[in-house]
Amino acid sequence: MNELTINLQPKSGVPLYEQIYCHIKKEIQEGRIASGEKLPSTRSLCRYLEVSRSTVELAYEQLLSEGYVEAKPCRGYFAAEIEGMYRLGQEEKTETGELKKPKEVYSYDFTPNGVDLKSFPYNTWRKLSKESLVDDRAELFRMGDSQGEYGLRRAISHYLYQARGVNCTPEQIIVGAGNDYLLLLLTTIIGQEHKVALENPTYKQAYRLFKSFSYEVYTVDMDEKGMEVTKLEESGADIAFVMPSHQYPLGIVMPIKRRMELLKWADREAGRYIIEDDYDSEFRYKGKPIPSLKGYDSHEKVIYMGTFSKSIAPAIRISYMVLPRPLLKQYWEKSSFLNSTVSKVDQLVLQRFMEEGYYERHLNKTRALYKSRHDTLLACLKSFQSKCRISGENAGVHLLLHFPKGMTEEELIQKAKTRGVKVYGLSEYYVEPEEEHAATILLGYANMSEEKIEEAVEILKQAWEIS
Repeated sequence: MNELTINLQPKSGVPLYEQIYCHIKKEIQEGRIASGEKLPSTRSLCRYLEVSRSTVELAYEQLLSEGYVEAKPCRGYFAAEIEGMYRLGQEEKTETGELKKPKEVYSYDFTPNGVDLKSFPYNTWRKLSKESLVDDRAELFRMGDSQGEYGLRRAISHYLYQARGVNCTPEQIIVGAGNDYLLLLLTTIIGQEHKVALENPTYKQAYRLFKSFSYEVYTVDMDEKGMEVTKLEESGADIAFVMPSHQYPLGIVMPIKRRMELLKWADREAGRYIIEDDYDSEFRYKGKPIPSLKGYDSHEKVIYMGTFSKSIAPAIRISYMVLPRPLLKQYWEKSSFLNSTVSKVDQLVLQRFMEEGYYERHLNKTRALYKSRHDTLLACLKSFQSKCRISGENAGVHLLLHFPKGMTEEELIQKAKTRGVKVYGLSEYYVEPEEEHAATILLGYANMSEEKIEEAVEILKQAWEIS
């Protein structure tokens, strides 16, 4: 073989060597280049493709390192024997050997975890990033404060006081790369001698994390006001994980009376704590914003957790935790040696984003955007009310449809799927599934335009035979 016909695309953004490597690799995997067949020399191939010889050599080196080709001294490059190797076009397998399901493609996706990335303030973020790096600031690239940079923690404490009624100092705040990391860090602070209670249904990731660290984990049923405190008491747990501002996935906003009952429960015994996950408290569409549970905490019983993943973008990966003062002392003794998991550069950019008023403006813009989509979805669902009940519409970025009779949850999901619409069932959020509950569908609207929402709801109307 003296030449290879490869359609190189210099403007695609993919390096030329990678295009050559991918083409030859695919040809070998799919058998179009047989094992033992000689490949063109680097000299002849670079002349034929009109690229530099180093580009071809780089592609061949990658193929050599992965075992797709073999180099024979004084003879050249040959396709390796790949019998039994994975081939493109076949179904992928997991590490355990099980077949992976092919990725499903939907025209419309009502994911409840969506974020509108088109509204991300790219120009502002780019400007702040550039300005943060414009000077030779060597300290930005040294190890920073294990709790997070003080300037960012100060900005967060100011925001929490103004927006969420949380009165805390920067010293109480720990910044980390996502809530998962902060929960893991919290386990090192509080130790293992605890029993943890979560709402049912709940945020499964938190449940899995506590279970993986061998905590005794209980689920507590909910009523229309949130976690039932009497059942929490019966569970014997001494830590309660709750989402009072907008429970996920039910969308319940916990009223003040239930919040006071929870705080009284925590106050009855030493060592009891409440973990408040305030993950999307910024988005509320009815009435005034409700202060966080931490805002009412006068006895240092609430561990508050927040994130910028929902309000800015998931890839920001910056979350924060406010520790009660007794636990802050334990953090300094047990866990302060752990380095911060967030880049100092990213922290400085976010600090300036907050301090210079960009965050507040971005939130106002996003609230208006989500409110418009929220109202559009509710308007489109008016005809559904003869067959289902709507809940969770007062906050967050998703709502729920409860079908008391008729199709099962699985039937609703499958009928939507056949029409190219992805919807989500409530059942997957139950740790201990209830014996009987009405089929319930979650519809998220954050990453769908008003036009897409109208189109998707019309398709659901036909799929579910709603007149």
